[in-house]
Amino acid sequence: MSRRTPAAPGPYTPPVPARTLTAVSADGARLHVEVHGPEDAPAVVLAHGWTCSTAFWAAQIRDLAAAHRVIVYDQRGHGRSPANPVCTTEALADDLEAVLAATLAPGEQAVIAGHSMGGMTVMAAAGRPGFEEHAAAVLLCSTGSSRLVAESRVVPLRAGRMRTWLTGRVLGSRAPLGPVTPVAMSVLKYATMGAGCAPDRVEACARIVHACPRAVRHAWSKVLATLDLDQGVRRLTVPTAVLCGTSDRLTPPVHARALAAALPHCLGVTELTGVGHMTPVEAPETVTGRIRALVGTYVTGAAPVRIKEGA
Repeated sequence: MSRRTPAAPGPYTPPVPARTLTAVSADGARLHVEVHGPEDAPAVVLAHGWTCSTAFWAAQIRDLAAAHRVIVYDQRGHGRSPANPVCTTEALADDLEAVLAATLAPGEQAVIAGHSMGGMTVMAAAGRPGFEEHAAAVLLCSTGSSRLVAESRVVPLRAGRMRTWLTGRVLGSRAPLGPVTPVAMSVLKYATMGAGCAPDRVEACARIVHACPRAVRHAWSKVLATLDLDQGVRRLTVPTAVLCGTSDRLTPPVHARALAAALPHCLGVTELTGVGHMTPVEAPETVTGRIRALVGTYVTGAAPVRIKEGA
């Protein structure tokens, strides 16, 4: 069983869910699922990224749960979902379909937002019957479909074989992250967040990332190193908005622009100046606003599309 994320005080403390349940994936993997907000409200499903957990979406849950049914789950091996030897993009897609089936009524549609590996989960699930049944619109945050290691800027070298090799070694390290110290937070901030990110947001991310078991972190790093979901992007036919930070070293804006060019129904790219990889924590109001606008347009029909490039 994965470790529960220690709560950090303040607005990034994980909210208490209205209910919890366990979704069972195609291979028997058990997934911790939380439902927040009114049961009869329009649904939002949030998929977190590599080394994170449901706690990563705390700000979005707090803002949206008053008028939305917010569904969050721990990816296999993360948070309170037990580790599983199967680590593949197909398994991620199976897991998302299992969560959708366990939480949404037949034919009920939701906005699905994915951050980093959560966005890759969405791309992997694109075109599957369970996904097509329930996806009204999608938000992809700080993610990419391929060439993750080659395009990463975590290692401050010119692009090329040496940078790619070193990046693979850094991201695939088996080393323990240790306690959340000022030095550890500085390292995490450099790799994943913008220079101007507030200390409480850095600490919140550090507590979440450091809670991920290192064996899980390493296993999924190997999947991300060889990721190729370009076909999945082309199968993602629902209206899809893309959001990224201009200071993202893990998935630089080149990925967001490539997604926008390949998506059949792209609503535009939002590039957040000075923001890093952890967009839902670094720019919570913007991410929440994009989700709310998508719900209003594609689930309830109550709001016009307001997602514009560079907004």
